[in-house]
Amino acid sequence: MAIALIDANNFYVSCERVFRPDLEGRPVVVLSNNDGCVVARSAEVKALGIAIGTPWFQLQKQAQQEGIIAMSSNYALYADMSNRMMRILSTFSPIQEVYSIDECFLDLRGFAPAHLSRIGQAARLKIRQWLGLPVGVGIAATKTLAKLANHVAKKYPEYQGVCNWESLNTQTRQTLLQNLPVSEVWGVGRRLTEKLASQGIQSVWDLQQTHPVWMRQHFNILMARTIRELQGESCIALTEIAPTKQEIQSSRSFGRPVTRIEDLAEAINVYTVRATQKLRQQESICGAVRIDIRTTPFRPDKPQYHASQTVALAIPSQDTRILIKAALSGLRHIYRPQFAYAKAGVHLTEIRSVHQQQRDLFAAEALDIRSDQLMKTLDAIHTRFGHNALQPGVAGLQGQRDWSMKRGNKSPSYTTCWSDLARARS
Repeated sequence: MAIALIDANNFYVSCERVFRPDLEGRPVVVLSNNDGCVVARSAEVKALGIAIGTPWFQLQKQAQQEGIIAMSSNYALYADMSNRMMRILSTFSPIQEVYSIDECFLDLRGFAPAHLSRIGQAARLKIRQWLGLPVGVGIAATKTLAKLANHVAKKYPEYQGVCNWESLNTQTRQTLLQNLPVSEVWGVGRRLTEKLASQGIQSVWDLQQTHPVWMRQHFNILMARTIRELQGESCIALTEIAPTKQEIQSSRSFGRPVTRIEDLAEAINVYTVRATQKLRQQESICGAVRIDIRTTPFRPDKPQYHASQTVALAIPSQDTRILIKAALSGLRHIYRPQFAYAKAGVHLTEIRSVHQQQRDLFAAEALDIRSDQLMKTLDAIHTRFGHNALQPGVAGLQGQRDWSMKRGNKSPSYTTCWSDLARARS
């Protein structure tokens, strides 16, 4: 058995560099909502010792000294580039598991072992040529080893971006595992790293040599399974179809404090529209809507308030209009005018497949059909012209939402908006 893990290098930064070649080789960070903190770093920024989560205001002086360029998050661009990358990679194997926005597993069973490295290089070259994204490829007998091989492919230039673990000799494998800290193992976080260190397990090699039975007795069955994976026994199967989300949420921090219920309602409406689009994309309906509003916890000198309200639907639905009505009902119940709100969110719960929907026997069937047709038409317009092309009136106009989060240095939506298409000049 052979499994490949393909992972984009510094994905958010790489997406920005595709359309800004002047950023190549320069220190670049991508910031979180409201340009708050660092969520992605280029290799040059990592070399400066700047950690993920560092507040941007703390980096202002260093940014000027080091020439660090800050970009606001452009989630529409990143999601579209991810979808394109996954479609290209799906042509290399009929079995693909999309693990996250920038990485996926491919099942390479049936391919000759001698050809595996060549397939990895072909996939890497195609992504680079077609999308401009640099990726690393790790190939091994298990998913855990493939993740490690991917790390090796990126860390050591001699592998040229592709590490086929199965082609390495025993001594090379041992040396690599001895040089890799145990924290590089898939699923081993900071606390578990500290606990393993207390048992004398510092490197991946130390962990691989531990007996699974002992690990299960002193830790848990998941760690025992990890050891078996490191020893070449496949214990984690590929999942071709991602499970449907059991909760869908859309939430954002505001660009300024919000006090008026009209502004809160506008934000709640926008978030409900986005959440219901995701709901329909996975062909689901929901039975309840939960609304959250809160003040900022970072200003303890100001009055604090955090409230939520769940509104059950009489009949599970995916109709934006019905969910907006429920969301506004919840908002009116928890709103208090004396507070300055910093964040709001919409959570769709009690989610199940649309094919399990129980129609209302006492409602006119034509209403259900008209609702379905309207939502399909709405989604088709969003697909063709962008998700802001048509909005319910209660969501307000995009350019007039002064509560919207701050994104002072957001790049254009090059791949999802006609007006933002890149222009070539001679």
